Amino acid sequence: MKKKLLSVLLTTVLVTTMFTGCGNSKTSSDKTKAGGTVKTESTSDTKEGKKVNIYCWNDEFKSRYEAYAKDLAEKHGVEVNFVIVANENNAYQNNLDTALQAQESAAADDKVDLFLVEADYASKYTKSEYALDVVGDVGLTKEDLAGQYQYTKDIVTVDGVQKGTTWQATPGLFAYRRSIAKKVLGTDDPTQVQAALSDWSKFDGVATKMKDAGFKMLSGYDDSYRAFSNNVSKPWVDGTKIVVDDNIMNWVKQTKDYTDKGYNNKTTLWAPEWSADQGPDGKVFGFFYSTWGINFTLLGNSLSDAKGKQEVGNGIYGDYAVCEGPQAYYWGGTWLCAAKGSDNLPFIKDLMYRLTCDSKTMKQITLDTQDYTNNQAAMEEIAKSDYKSDFLGGQNHIALFAEAAKKIDMSNISDYDQGLNEAFQQSMHEYFEGNVDEKTALDNFYTSAMEKYPELTK
Repeated sequence: MKKKLLSVLLTTVLVTTMFTGCGNSKTSSDKTKAGGTVKTESTSDTKEGKKVNIYCWNDEFKSRYEAYAKDLAEKHGVEVNFVIVANENNAYQNNLDTALQAQESAAADDKVDLFLVEADYASKYTKSEYALDVVGDVGLTKEDLAGQYQYTKDIVTVDGVQKGTTWQATPGLFAYRRSIAKKVLGTDDPTQVQAALSDWSKFDGVATKMKDAGFKMLSGYDDSYRAFSNNVSKPWVDGTKIVVDDNIMNWVKQTKDYTDKGYNNKTTLWAPEWSADQGPDGKVFGFFYSTWGINFTLLGNSLSDAKGKQEVGNGIYGDYAVCEGPQAYYWGGTWLCAAKGSDNLPFIKDLMYRLTCDSKTMKQITLDTQDYTNNQAAMEEIAKSDYKSDFLGGQNHIALFAEAAKKIDMSNISDYDQGLNEAFQQSMHEYFEGNVDEKTALDNFYTSAMEKYPELTK
């Protein structure tokens, strides 16, 4: 996810203390059931600490808390501290690991209470002792969690125990420039554009047309990677052996071809040149983005005046649309994990319920932010409504996300996904740039992978 850290200029630990309140051990949480929303009182004999420490890598979750759940601090009589460490060079995980390892001996006010993880490394924590069972330990019920997309639960479930929960579902789509589609394809209609891009062979054919018309199909080497890596036939590791799936090699073949033929701009993910290709001066047809990318990254990059109003006339706001693209995929996501040793489980339970289970809250988050939230009923309701995104030229992109979410397959995830995906992409950059041949790039990948994970073999 998401690598959303790059939109937040946080390079050091930021501790923010806010919302001190005076409450008692009896708290209420909103529960939405068939027939309407009712208030239910949750009581606990557990003595709560006075400070809740939440570890994360940017301020996205902090903004969700402030907008939709800050009243819970007053109800529980706690202070909420956000410990934010930007995840450059693995800084976030390193800082979190240090804090969790010191959890048992830490003073009450210094303990980690809640920490956030991304899909690529979630299993590192859910398979450890540090993440608690959200049902057996925290107190959410199976009924509370029933409305969530199954894959979001599968990612953080170990031996039948769910050890995290999220407010997001992150299916991916292909975001394209309407103006370029009209010039090259003769239409910007999402249904017709999807027909032209419905499989990789057609996608390659459109890439040729884009080049002939003076445009680039994609910005750089990494753009289509997730659409291939999320559709592999087996995990990265079989026993201890590293397995490079055929579909990963299909990405290599396509990207080398696009690079040699001038179908891309030879950029890398998150580089300034990549971001610029999404803006007013960009000549790139489209970008693979999941839910958070549309409203969190692409919108910002589209503006000519970042501080100006988000409206038509500011850069290319309104010139993008989305379609499913050649393959279903997902990208990113942020999960909340309750830390073993926390003395604030009643607060954590209510916070998790409010932000990841309550359908009314989930629907409002989507309406307010265009984020795609983790409640099937709420998303289906918006998908069938007259909801429109001004940024996407009046399109109801939630309807497309709702269909894409049903196709997400998590059966081939592994504990090594983050490290091996990053190492593979980095090694292949040298091949795409013509500095090494494919065999050498693969050998360099294996070397890098086994240095990072000594237990693995080629």
